Amino acid sequence: MNNLFVYLEIEEGIVADVSLELLTKGRSLAGRLGCKLEAVAAGGALDRIEEQVFPYGVDVLHLFKDDRLSPYTTLPHTSILAELFRKEKPQICLMGATIIGRDLGPRVSSLLGSGLTADCTSLEIGDHEDKKAGKTYKDLLYQIRPAFGGNIVAWIINPDHRPQMATVREGVMKKEILDPYYKGETVEHNVADYVKEADFVVSIIDRHIEKSKVNIKNSPIIVSGGYGVGSKENFQLLYQLADVLGAEVGASRAAVDAGFAEHERQVGQTGITVRPKVYIACGISGQIQHIAGMQDSSIIISINNDPNAPINPIADYVITGEIEKVIPKMIKYYKKNTK
Repeated sequence: MNNLFVYLEIEEGIVADVSLELLTKGRSLAGRLGCKLEAVAAGGALDRIEEQVFPYGVDVLHLFKDDRLSPYTTLPHTSILAELFRKEKPQICLMGATIIGRDLGPRVSSLLGSGLTADCTSLEIGDHEDKKAGKTYKDLLYQIRPAFGGNIVAWIINPDHRPQMATVREGVMKKEILDPYYKGETVEHNVADYVKEADFVVSIIDRHIEKSKVNIKNSPIIVSGGYGVGSKENFQLLYQLADVLGAEVGASRAAVDAGFAEHERQVGQTGITVRPKVYIACGISGQIQHIAGMQDSSIIISINNDPNAPINPIADYVITGEIEKVIPKMIKYYKKNTK
C-alpha cells in the first residue's frame, strides 16, 4: 500500500535499460518518501529477473509467469497492472516512454482514472500549496518535462488521484546499482486471477527484429553534427574524426531533417539522450531541444563558425572556425600525438 511501482520491460529474459534506470530513480524517490520500491515483471522467461533487479534496491518483485505474456501484447499486460494497482494501491507508477510504455501507460491510467504525464525528463518529490482551495499537499511527484517544443519546462503534479503515473525517456536517468547483495521479496501471482482468457485474443505469430547497428547511447565519445555542417558530404568529415577517435557519429534534428544523417543517430529531445565522456558538437547551434539530450556529457567541445552560438556557454571548450578546416587539423594532430 502507498508504495512506488516500476513496470519492467523484458526482452528474452533481459530487463531493459530504461527499466533499470527507473529502478535507480525509483529507489531514490522511495527513500525520500519512506516507502518501498516494488517492480512488476510479466512474461514467460522470468527465472533470472531477481538477480537483475534486486541489486537496484527493489523491495518487492511481483512476478506474472505465462508464456502467452511474451512478447508484449496490450490487453493482458493492461489487465495485470490495473488489477494489481487496485489491490496494492501504489502512490506512484513509473514506466519507460518506449513503444510499450506509450501503449500501456495511458490504458492503465484511463482504467484507474489517475492521469499520466508522458516523456518526463526529471522526477522530484515536493510539496504544493493550492492557495485558491486553501490546501497544502505534501510529498507529491513533480513530473518534469519540456513543453511547447522545448521552449519551457513544465512541472506537472497530480494532487488528488492515485497512482501518480509517468513515463520517462530512456537515457535521461542514471543507471546505478545500489547494493549487489541487496535482497528483496518475490511474490509470484496466479495470472488467471488477473487476466481473462478474452485478453489473449491477440497472439504473436512471428517476429522479425533487426537490431540497430548504431550504438550512440553507450559510446564514450560522440562526434555530432548539426545543420551548420552544410551537407551530407561534409558529414563524412565527422565519420573520419569518429573513426580516428573510436567514436560514434550523432546528429541534431535539423541535420536529420535535412537528410545529412539517419534518424537513429539523432540526439536530443526527440531523439536519444546521451551522456558520453566527450561530446564534440560540430555546426550545432544549440537549441534547447538538442541540449536536453546531451547536456550531461562530461566534456563538451563546440566547433562553430559563430562565436555566439547558444551551445557555446555550456561547452567546456569552444573552437571558432569552419569545420572543413578544424576537423582535418584535429585528425592530423591527434594522429601525430597519439601512439
